[in-house]
Amino acid sequence: MVTGSNYLLESENAKILVDCGLFQGSSFCDNLNFEKFLYEPKLIDAVFITHAHIDHIGRLPKLYKHGFRGKIFSTGPTKDFSEYSLIDSEGILSKEAAKKNRASIYTIDDVNEMMKLWEGIKYHQKIRVKDFEIEFFDAGHILGSAFLLIREIKTGGKVVFSGDLGNIATPIVKDTETLPETDYVLIESTYGNRLHKDLEIRKDILEDIIEETVKAGGTLLIPAFAMERTQDLLYEINEFVENGRIPRVPVFIDSPLAIKLTTVYKKYSQNSDYFDTESLALIRKGDAIFDFPGLKLTLTTEQSKEINDVKGSKIIVAGSGMSQGGRILHHEMRYLSDPKSAILFIGYQAQGSLGRQILEGAKSVRIFGEDVAVNCKVKSISGYSAHADQKKLLEWLRPQRKILKKIFVMQGEEDQSRPFADKVRDEMAVDAEVPLINESVEI
Repeated sequence: MVTGSNYLLESENAKILVDCGLFQGSSFCDNLNFEKFLYEPKLIDAVFITHAHIDHIGRLPKLYKHGFRGKIFSTGPTKDFSEYSLIDSEGILSKEAAKKNRASIYTIDDVNEMMKLWEGIKYHQKIRVKDFEIEFFDAGHILGSAFLLIREIKTGGKVVFSGDLGNIATPIVKDTETLPETDYVLIESTYGNRLHKDLEIRKDILEDIIEETVKAGGTLLIPAFAMERTQDLLYEINEFVENGRIPRVPVFIDSPLAIKLTTVYKKYSQNSDYFDTESLALIRKGDAIFDFPGLKLTLTTEQSKEINDVKGSKIIVAGSGMSQGGRILHHEMRYLSDPKSAILFIGYQAQGSLGRQILEGAKSVRIFGEDVAVNCKVKSISGYSAHADQKKLLEWLRPQRKILKKIFVMQGEEDQSRPFADKVRDEMAVDAEVPLINESVEI
């Protein structure tokens, strides 16, 4: 599966974790979050976080609750993003747990205490934890994302954890760094059997969808992940507005978390370690890339409700990205049945999620206990995915194909991970395996 990233790397004297994420997408995944860790949290020396998406950080407070008191390391932006995201997640999880008449997996106090263990570091700053030396490289996925090179000091053996690798030509963030020399790679495979066909024309497609929906007099709904997808949209709609490429309509960012996370982008917006050259150039010219005429940020519940009173066409960007909760559900109840309106998916939709049901052509979906007809236009743009597709994943691995001993294909549904492993074996002549959840491997 894609979500629930959590790896234990163990040597004779050390135990470290890479990521500690939440399972998401279906009731089966959700129930996995309540299960005990298969290791003793008190014995973990340190945790290394690749990036701040909730499926990579969402069980960290639970780890603390069950006795972990070691250090947590990530880049500065990842640390800042994570604090906002985990506080937001705690509120959602506690409500869900109450519905099921069970205790939540952690409390807000667990989040606050756990954050005291967290240290922000820079790319290529090497951290030593007993037998291991860990180095962060830019993964190009979201701001501050990383893949990790971990070296066992005694033997010199090396393993890379990819985290999530970024798409090509992604706005704002820098490109993925080259894979360094290593013996083993654990590589994500979210899109291991797919190609993003609309990479070069994704902006044109977005512009067309906005124009079509406005011309029809409808509302464009965009369920967006609060981190990166929302900021990418702001960046590109800003360009449309400034160059007169779309009609002037209100654009609502109806996500308190996205609004808070955008402040982190602003904090690092002058930092060349994280922002790409093009974004930095615009910012230095005085372009407020996350602000433009017509943009309205709706922080409070009351402001969110007032969107309904706005007559005529509008664009609503709201969480959550898979329509699994959040304010987007209220807007979907109102506009999914409207044939003049449209819903646009720009990120991965996990198996079992409401977003996946709509995207796969459901004629009716259930929201807040009610059946809602899906009469609006349903669109998707894969080019806005923050994930590398099959082509880029293979290109990233290729420079080290002659020295790699084995590749472990992770974080993908079976129809993505297994074909990708086959492709690696066929094209690179490198052994590739798709491990099962909770499997142990000796390297």
